[in-house]
Amino acid sequence: MAGIKIDGKIIAQSVKDRVKKAVHELKTQGISPCLATILVGVDPASATYVKNKHRACEEVGIITKDHKLDVNTTQIQINEIIENLNKDNSVHGILVQLPLPKQLDEFSTTSRISPLKDVDGLTPHNAGLLTMKKAALVACTPSGIMEMFDYHNIDLEGKNIVLINRSNLVGKPLYHLLLEKNATVITCHSRTKNLKGFCQSADIIITAVGDRNKFTLTSDMIKDKAIIIDVAISRFQDKLVGDVDYEKIIEKASFATPVPGGVGPMTVAMLLKNTITAASLSSQIGR
Repeated sequence: MAGIKIDGKIIAQSVKDRVKKAVHELKTQGISPCLATILVGVDPASATYVKNKHRACEEVGIITKDHKLDVNTTQIQINEIIENLNKDNSVHGILVQLPLPKQLDEFSTTSRISPLKDVDGLTPHNAGLLTMKKAALVACTPSGIMEMFDYHNIDLEGKNIVLINRSNLVGKPLYHLLLEKNATVITCHSRTKNLKGFCQSADIIITAVGDRNKFTLTSDMIKDKAIIIDVAISRFQDKLVGDVDYEKIIEKASFATPVPGGVGPMTVAMLLKNTITAASLSSQIGR
């Protein structure tokens, strides 16, 4: 019997519905939630991502401020823009679209964002709070995955989870979120030996490699009734794919996410949720 598809579009809509109600409530208090985005250069994929985020904001009533910068923008120039947005009380969230051109340092740039406006959860301050279970703003993709588990009432306590990613954007924050739920988490990566063995013993596999030429999670790598979360998305043989051989794995797994239509929509939905959280935080400190 085939497993259950975890439909990110449906779950994302449930988050958006809650956000829309929260936006209305904040507006009755005189607060109009606002997200400022910064896009450097003309990379088509990045431009599309930003456009989609603006469209999602419009759906739920969040105001957006769009900053499109020249590809040759200097570190001093982008720093100045971020500082101005930090000081702008009408802006509650700041998002710098990654990746940045090579002359700009991603860590220095994102670290300059005020932790109270860090809707991507990337600042050292918020990353540190996450390790202590105190973060209010958490990276969007990891928090979206946790929302998926909650939606399907998947209990993580005591589960053996293999996480195939160690990035600051996905793997590291997700590791801490899973630990908070009392899961046993093994982080695997490009230097891991016997990856197949780890996967075959896992109750849950979360994979975010993003290169089908190097890695595919196949059905022989998972045990019966495992739960599979595919975070990756890339173009392979003229199709959008993740890391997972979904059509075969769904026949063996208890739950699995498709690509597209799985984790992707959740990332945008959690960005909206973080923006509302940031707006609420601003009201609590008297803005």
